[in-house]
Amino acid sequence: MHLEIRQVKGIKKYYLAQSIRKAGKVRKLRVYLGSNLRETELQQRMEDAKKKLSARVDASRQIPDPFETVLSSKELEELKNLEAKVHIKIAHLSDEDWIKFTEAFTFNTNAIEGSTIDKREVAEILEKDKWPDKSKGDISETYGVAKAIEFIRKTEDHISLPLILDLHRIVFENSKPFAGKLREKGVEVVVMDGRGLIVHRGAPSTRVRGLLQELVRWYDTNKNHYPPLVLAAVVHNQFENIHPFQDGNGRVGRLLLNNILLKHKMPPINIELKNQQQYYAALQAYEKDHNLRPTIELMLKEYRALKQMLKKR
Repeated sequence: MHLEIRQVKGIKKYYLAQSIRKAGKVRKLRVYLGSNLRETELQQRMEDAKKKLSARVDASRQIPDPFETVLSSKELEELKNLEAKVHIKIAHLSDEDWIKFTEAFTFNTNAIEGSTIDKREVAEILEKDKWPDKSKGDISETYGVAKAIEFIRKTEDHISLPLILDLHRIVFENSKPFAGKLREKGVEVVVMDGRGLIVHRGAPSTRVRGLLQELVRWYDTNKNHYPPLVLAAVVHNQFENIHPFQDGNGRVGRLLLNNILLKHKMPPINIELKNQQQYYAALQAYEKDHNLRPTIELMLKEYRALKQMLKKR
């Protein structure tokens, strides 16, 4: 860390700054201390600013940069061969299959986040408009997820900031006052385990929009280079690391994953509640080591489950 002094029209402005390197580029983080400060004031503010700047540096380093995802030609070929073994295409899914998938996905993606609506109740809500004696928020989010699946089936957009905001708004428009809105400045996210240890820290609220725009640019640059499984895995995992919303990031992230698969003519996947711990472990592997393999292995596992589900017509 070092002190920076800028003089503008006779006014001295003081900043505490630190440079960090990400993806081969140097980026500088700064905390503004004030202007025309006396020495004692400057020292006091620097002590407070050191804690703030350290937290920002740590948070910045905890958000992996998708540009660091580089696979060898051998790994790319292996992934293409794995995708070829899926043996399901969007065209193979009938209207009945889509109903079955929508109900299964809606139940599982909401249950992972704590919804109390069970499988039978999801079917009754979506097919018969029959409401169980459960939380109105859980019921509205059942409708919201199903509506969002229909949305990604129709949209031509692969990924964009407006698409991300639309998905959040669709799912939560009747349950959360911040539906369709990114975290506001000062709203920070820390996820802790049962022992009170931090397992994930979202991006600083001031960086959320910029990081999402970086992710969109990464996808646009690489959408014809990497296999769909890689594209979907990177976008999903990076989105979860950024954690752009106050709540609802998991559901929007899993919808984004499926939207990218659909746009590449791949079938959607349903991450099942029973695989919740494997799912979390895959996210941790990406966040800590930038390891995509656990996520891709889970996706292939869910494709096998999808094939079994569709056979039971």
